Amino acid sequence: MTVNVRDLRPDDRADVEAFARVRHLALPHILWTPDAITHRLAHTHPDARFRSLVAEEDGEVIGTAQVQLAYDSPEPDQGMLNIYVRPDRTLRGAGGLLVRTAEEHLTTYGATKLFAWVLDEPANRAFAERHGYRASRSAHFLRLDLTGGTLPPLQSPPPGVELRSAADFADDPRPLFELDAETTSDEPSDVEAELTDYEAWLEESWQHPLLNRELTTVAFVEGRPAAFSVAWTDAATGRYATAMTGTARAHRGRGLAKLAKNASLHRARTAGYAVALTGNDSGNEPMLAINKWFGYEICASEVRYVRELT
Repeated sequence: MTVNVRDLRPDDRADVEAFARVRHLALPHILWTPDAITHRLAHTHPDARFRSLVAEEDGEVIGTAQVQLAYDSPEPDQGMLNIYVRPDRTLRGAGGLLVRTAEEHLTTYGATKLFAWVLDEPANRAFAERHGYRASRSAHFLRLDLTGGTLPPLQSPPPGVELRSAADFADDPRPLFELDAETTSDEPSDVEAELTDYEAWLEESWQHPLLNRELTTVAFVEGRPAAFSVAWTDAATGRYATAMTGTARAHRGRGLAKLAKNASLHRARTAGYAVALTGNDSGNEPMLAINKWFGYEICASEVRYVRELT
């Protein structure tokens, strides 16, 4: 049995579907669709040097990697690699080959500090540590059954607040970009990000195939977006995911993010989505408390591992 690593073939539908299948088996708490995978490969900013890799054994895809530079971070020379192998195809050398190929790619472009998310399970953590990575922050995956009738009741917006959908911004989404940029800069992370390129955001985020503009809900205050909850959906599997929830600094502490997310969840359930997914940094206590109020339960956790190269 021989394992080799190569680039994903975006024009080969079967290859992309195999990539998505491996990701789903290894990490079912995130939406993986072929269209989303090829979109990211085609539209990630060129400065990210983004690559999607597959490990195959005798023609079967058994492992995957997504690799990029943190081009939008104010700290230079940072790289990210996320490696996932089919749970029933581990211990065959695929993970190690993917790590080596990913690291060679990143260091070629000057990366000296590498970050990787690793499932919080003994075998996965031991694998990362054998390759010279040390544990950093952690995060949780959360799941909510939308068919169980446990959602809090809908609330009327307070005076001066209006709820609208992202579909209302079809002609000019720049106000949502500005809100996204502000909230992203404050999101807990060991890799800071600054959204400054509007055209790149349009390609990467606004035109993302999983983005559901009708379910993405925005709270307006005095005619400006003040908080939002971004919805991604996969109609084929009946799953809904919150990609981002945030509030502008000037409006925090008023419950606007909770208001927007509650409205989005209710509309998702009405639209027939059965499962809601999300993720939170383990140190983001305010958002964890909001999701607990909705009824989300932690279904898995992951740990950010870091390797610093000399």
